[in-house]
Amino acid sequence: MRASFPSPRAGSTCELALVTGVPAFTTTLKTGSPNVLQPDRTAALIAAAMQDNRLTNDGPLVQELESRFAAFQGVKHAVAVANGTLGLQLAAWALGMRGDILMPSFTFIGTAHALAWIGLRPVFCEVSRDTHTLDPQRVVDAVTSATGGILGVHIWGQPCDIESLQRIAKTRGVPLLFDSAHACGSSYRSVRVGGFGDAEVFSLHATKSINGLEGGVVTTNNEDLAERVRLLRNFGFVGEDAVSGIGINAKMNEFSAAMALANLECYDRLFAHDREIHEAYRHGLAGLDGIALQECRPDSRRCDHYAVVSVSETAAIGCEALRRVLAAENVIARRYFFPGCHRLPPYNREHRSLPITDRLCRTVLQLPTGLQLTPEDAAKIAAIVAHACEYADEVEAVLATREDAR
Repeated sequence: MRASFPSPRAGSTCELALVTGVPAFTTTLKTGSPNVLQPDRTAALIAAAMQDNRLTNDGPLVQELESRFAAFQGVKHAVAVANGTLGLQLAAWALGMRGDILMPSFTFIGTAHALAWIGLRPVFCEVSRDTHTLDPQRVVDAVTSATGGILGVHIWGQPCDIESLQRIAKTRGVPLLFDSAHACGSSYRSVRVGGFGDAEVFSLHATKSINGLEGGVVTTNNEDLAERVRLLRNFGFVGEDAVSGIGINAKMNEFSAAMALANLECYDRLFAHDREIHEAYRHGLAGLDGIALQECRPDSRRCDHYAVVSVSETAAIGCEALRRVLAAENVIARRYFFPGCHRLPPYNREHRSLPITDRLCRTVLQLPTGLQLTPEDAAKIAAIVAHACEYADEVEAVLATREDAR
C-alpha cells in the first residue's frame, strides 16, 4: 500500500511540488524534446519528394542538404547518412582504424558501441574536469603499440582541445575522428567544427539542435575520404552493376533530408532562443553554492542546445535529490552520461580508474532547452532549484519517507 503524500512541516513555507503535490508546470518539459521549426516547409518538401517519386538513393533533397550543411560548417565535403552511429562506423572504416581506439567514457554509450560493432576496441581515457572533453595528456599516457586511432567527443557542443589532439595523432601516425553529435554550429578558435582531424560526424537525431527525425552527416576536407564514405554508405556501388568492395546501406532518405533542411534554415532563430534560455538559467542559478551552469571555454563558441549544471558536494542538495525535485514539478532533467561507458556492459569487464568521469556522472544534470520552453520557464526552473537548496533538509526528509514506504 502506497504511503499518503507527506504534509508540509508545521510552519513550513516550502512550495515545492514534492511537498505540496502541485507542480509548477502543467505540461511536462523534457530534456531533448524535438524542435520542429518549420512544419509547413517540411511538409511541402516531403510532398514534392512524393510527387517526384524520389524518396531515397541520393535524392535531390539529400544532395541539397549535403551542400548546405558543408557551407554551414565551413567544410569541403558533407556526406549524409541514415544516423550518426552509422556515420561513425563508416568514417572509422574509411580511415582504416584498427585495434584500440582512445576515447572518453564520458559520452553516450552509442559512441563506444559504434566502434565495438565493427570490431574496434574502445579504450577509455579521462576527461578534463573543466571542459568535460578528452584530456590530451591522458591520451598520450594511454598510447600503446596497439593504438589504432583517437576519437574525441565535443560534449555539450564544447569543442575538444583540438589542436593538442591533432598534434598527438600526427606524432603517433594514427587517424583522428571527432564525434560532433552535439556540435552543430560550434566553433573552435573562430573556425566552425567539421573540418578538424581526419573527419567529424554530426547527428541529426530528433533530440539534436538541427534534426532530421533521424540522420547524420560525415564531414571532411579530404576528397578521397569523402568518396570512400559515399561508396560505403551504398553497398560499395560504383555503377549500376559494379561494386568496389564491402559496403552497407547507410543512405539518408528524402523525408529526413526535408526535415533537416527546414530546421537548418532556422538555425539562427534556434541559436538565439537557446542563448536566451541559457541566460535565464545563468541569472537564476547565480550565487547558489555548489551549483554551476557549464560554460564554454574562452577559445571556443558552442551552440547552446545543452544546458548542463554541475551539482558538487558542497551544494545544499544532492544531484539525485534535485532531479527528483524537478521531476515532481514536471521538469525532466537527466543525468548524463550515468554511470559512464566504462561501467556498462560489455566494457565493465575491464577495470578502469576514471575518477573525474565517475564524479561527473554523479554530479551532472542536463536541463530542458529548445522551443518547448520560454526564458520565463527557464527562470522558473532556476527558481525551483534555488528553492530546493533553501529547503534541502525538508526535501531530504520527504525523499527518505518515500524510500521507507517502498
